[in-house]
Amino acid sequence: MGAVKGDGALDGGWGWIIVLASFMAQFLSSGSPQSVGVLFPEWLSAFQEGKGMTAWVGSMVSGVALITSPVCSACVDNFGARPVTVFSGVMVAGGLMLSAFAPSVSFLIFSYGIVVGMGCGLVYAATLTITCQYFDKRRGLALGIVTTGTSVGGFIYATLQNELIELFGLEGCLLIIGALALNLMACAGPMRPMNLPGYYLKQRAALQRTEEPEPLYTKPTAIIIDSFLDLKTTPGSDNNKVTMKVLITKEPTELQESEEEGNGGILSGSIVAQAIKKLMRPYRLYLCKTIELLQDRVFMAFCIAIFLFSLGAFPPVLFMEDVAQSEGLIDGIALIPLVSIVAITTGIGKLVLGVMADMPRVNSLYLYALTLTGTGFTLLLIPVSKSYLGLQVLSAMVGFFSGNWSITSYITTKIVGMERLSQAHGILLCFGGFGIMLGPPVVGWFFDWTQSYDLAFYFSGTCVLVSGLFLFLATLLCWNRTTEEGDSPLEEDVNTLQQNHTLDCDKVASVA
Repeated sequence: MGAVKGDGALDGGWGWIIVLASFMAQFLSSGSPQSVGVLFPEWLSAFQEGKGMTAWVGSMVSGVALITSPVCSACVDNFGARPVTVFSGVMVAGGLMLSAFAPSVSFLIFSYGIVVGMGCGLVYAATLTITCQYFDKRRGLALGIVTTGTSVGGFIYATLQNELIELFGLEGCLLIIGALALNLMACAGPMRPMNLPGYYLKQRAALQRTEEPEPLYTKPTAIIIDSFLDLKTTPGSDNNKVTMKVLITKEPTELQESEEEGNGGILSGSIVAQAIKKLMRPYRLYLCKTIELLQDRVFMAFCIAIFLFSLGAFPPVLFMEDVAQSEGLIDGIALIPLVSIVAITTGIGKLVLGVMADMPRVNSLYLYALTLTGTGFTLLLIPVSKSYLGLQVLSAMVGFFSGNWSITSYITTKIVGMERLSQAHGILLCFGGFGIMLGPPVVGWFFDWTQSYDLAFYFSGTCVLVSGLFLFLATLLCWNRTTEEGDSPLEEDVNTLQQNHTLDCDKVASVA
C-alpha cells in the first residue's frame, strides 16, 4: 500500500480525487438509508406492524452507523480507508439484498438496520478521515462536498426507489439497489493514505525483526552445581559429606526450559498475567483518552447537543411522507417526495455551511448552535401547517439546517486537534447515533397512542430547540473572558481556580 508523504499533497492535487471518490462512496452507501421514508409505507403495508415497531428499521440503519463510529474509526486507524471501504461495500450490498427476502420486521431490523447500518458507518468514518488528512485550509469546503454525497444520494434514491417499486416491487427494488452498492469497492481504489496505518506498521516491524540474521554460534552457558555425596569413610569420621563441583554446559534454550520447569506454575501464571496485561493495554489507553475527552466542557456540551438534535430532527425524514398521507394532503407519493426535498436542501446546506465555516470571522461552534435553534422552531411549525405546500417549505428549511452535519468534523478538529479527531469524532457520532435510534420509535409510539403526529412533532421540536439553547449557554461565558495580563496578587487564587475554564474558552475561540 503506497502512502503519500509530505505537506505538498494538502489542499489540492490528489486530494480532489479523494473528495470525488468519497462523495461517490457516501452517495452509494447512504442513498437508500437517507430515503428510507419511501420504503416505510411499503413495509407498513407488507408486514402490517405498528408504526412504532416498523420505525425501528429506519432508526437502526442510521443509529447503528453512528453508534459504531468508535469501532469504525479504530478500523480506519488500523487498516486504512481503502480496505475498510472495500469491506463496507460487501456489507451494504449484502444487507440490502438480504432485506429483499425478509419474512418479518424483526429480520428487516437485522438485515437492513444492523448490517447496512454498520456498512454505512464504515464508509462514513473512512471518507471523513481520509478527507481530513488531505485538506487543511480548505477542509470545511472539502468536507461539505463529501458529506453532500449522502444528500444527493437521498434525493436521487427517493425517486429511484419509488420508480423501482412501481416496476419490480419492493423485493426487486432492494436487489437492484444492493447491486449498485457493490460499486463501493471501486470507490476505494483512489484512497491512498497519507501515512501507513497502524496494522501495516506493526507488520513491517515484525517483518524486520524476522529478517535480522541469527548468530552462527551461541556461546554455551556454564553452570556449576554443588553436589553433596554421602561417601563411606572411617567409622569415626564426622565429615561424611564431600562436596563435588560438577561443570555442566547447557544451551540457552535448555537453560530457559530448565528455569521454567524449576519455577513451575508460578512462572507460567506470571507469563499469562503479563500477556493479558499487554493485550488490555491499548483498551485501557483508549478508555483513559475517552474519559479525558468527556471531561472537556466544550466537547461534552457538543456531544449533548448532538444527542438532542438527533433525537428530534431525524424523525421528520422518516415520517414526513406518512404525515402528508395521514393528514389527507396527498394521495400516494408525489413525483418529488418530501424526502427528496429534505435531501437536496440538506446538500445545499452542507455546502453553504461548509463555506461559511471557512470564513475567518465566523465562529463555527455558534454557527452550529444557530442551525439547531432554527431547526427546532421549524419542527414546531409542522403540526400547524395544513397544506402540502407548507410541508414542502418546512421540509426544505429542516433539510437546510440539517446540513450542519458537514461541519461536525470541522468543529471537532478545532476543539480536540487533528491527532485525536478519529476518536473524538467517533464519540460524537456515538451520541448522535443513540439519538437517531431512539427518535423515530418514540415518534411512532406517540402516533400509535394519540393517532396524530402533533404531539410527536412538538416533542421533536422541543428537543432540538433545547439542544441549540444548551450549546449557546454552555459556551456563553467565554464571550466575557478577560484577556488582560498582569493580574494583582489577590486575583491569583481566582485565576488558578479558573484555569480549566480558560482552557475551554481558548478552544471555543479557536473554533472561529
